[in-house]
Amino acid sequence: MLATATSVLLLLAVLAVFVVIGLRSGRAGSSTDIDDFTVARGTQGPFALGLSFLASGLGAWILFAPPELGVILGIGPVIGYAVAAAGPFLVFAFVGPRLRRIVPSGQGLSEFLRVRFGPSASILVTLVSLLYMGVFVAAELVAIGGLVELLGGVPRQVTVIAVVVATLTYTAYAGLRASLRTDRWQSWLVIVLLTAAATAAVITVDAPLEAVRASGLLSVERAGLESAATLILAVTAANLFHHGYWQRVWSARDDRALRQGALIGAAVTIPLMLMAGGLGMLAASIGIAEVPALSAFALTAELPTILVAGVLLLGIALVTSSVDTLENGLAALLVSERPSLGLRHARLLTVVIVLPAAAVGLVATSVLQLFLIADLLAAVLLLPALLGLWHRTTTPAVWMGIVAGALGAFGASFVATGSLGGAVAAVSFPDAVPTLPPFAGAILASGLVTLVVSLTTRPTVDLAELDTAIRERTVVSSDAGNRT
Repeated sequence: MLATATSVLLLLAVLAVFVVIGLRSGRAGSSTDIDDFTVARGTQGPFALGLSFLASGLGAWILFAPPELGVILGIGPVIGYAVAAAGPFLVFAFVGPRLRRIVPSGQGLSEFLRVRFGPSASILVTLVSLLYMGVFVAAELVAIGGLVELLGGVPRQVTVIAVVVATLTYTAYAGLRASLRTDRWQSWLVIVLLTAAATAAVITVDAPLEAVRASGLLSVERAGLESAATLILAVTAANLFHHGYWQRVWSARDDRALRQGALIGAAVTIPLMLMAGGLGMLAASIGIAEVPALSAFALTAELPTILVAGVLLLGIALVTSSVDTLENGLAALLVSERPSLGLRHARLLTVVIVLPAAAVGLVATSVLQLFLIADLLAAVLLLPALLGLWHRTTTPAVWMGIVAGALGAFGASFVATGSLGGAVAAVSFPDAVPTLPPFAGAILASGLVTLVVSLTTRPTVDLAELDTAIRERTVVSSDAGNRT
């Protein structure tokens, strides 16, 4: 454990560096352009975009959740979690270019759905996105508060306030460009520090491979496979409603840069996730994983002080990289719903919209149940939303698909548990334990019904006209905002 004073100095020094980097990025773009603040359209090459996807997706949670699964269920869910974390990037690599071609003037999924299926669909997606991203911010703050308190004895409220103030300082000023610029530094820190910590931990254990092999954690059981499948469905569905990722779709220089950047992000995410999960498995193998969620820290506690400081720095880099993305993404999501909002409003929203999540992060110890509920809502909406890229999909089909998805989640849970009470518990996650039936039922039912109903009706929208609708809506809203 580090001295508290040392930990506070390290926390403040690292945050100060990120603030300087973020503020300096504001000079690269227009200081008065709302589109640059929320999208930084067409500015990012593949490598920068890949690092940004990586940094935005990985948060402090990877030091808790994958190791915990590795301790409890072994290699199966660790691999599943790694694939789940990379899964959204693979979807963006193939879906993103098509959406960019349909609405090159767009900036997110909810805006596309508004002109495709009407304001009701957009509002529903926006609410789910706000819930998911808000819970994500709170979860990251809970995680970093606990991590710095565990390693350095710093009260978690101090850490949470410091992280929120620092990240808001540069995201409220420079917007997406600040997040993109800091992502590069944070990505390299995460890659280097996590690799160093994992390597050092392996070196300190005698015959690590033999120990893990003897523990039985390399065997794949049914529970592990089901957990892996659940994670892939839940995490992929939820992250497709993460507006911070959609911002990066339009920030790409071109379709090739987007595709390559997303694939780079996925390719680097997988081994980092496997490293994190492997720390938990190794800790369990040598008998020091008394608290599964803290198994990675139990393993690194015996490392030299400099490496413990590195783990603390790793946690700070992880949380700032995800939180600054979420802060700007939340504000940009609301701006996409109200194009009449100007840059001053966007900066104010960046601060205001994050305050409730920060308040939760100050007092909560776990937000996993809310996370899972948001994940399930995203699973219900996932395929109806993505099928909007198909010209045959109709508005009635989408709404019927959403209803079918909700019924499918409940029905699959009822079949799996055999009781009404069991089905209610399965879709509300009172024990914060994800299970496969509700997610599988939601995705299969919503997708199938949307597809079938669309095939029986005629398309109502010409996809080629959607970008014109977005431009006209932006102009009208801007004119209205100028008059007020």
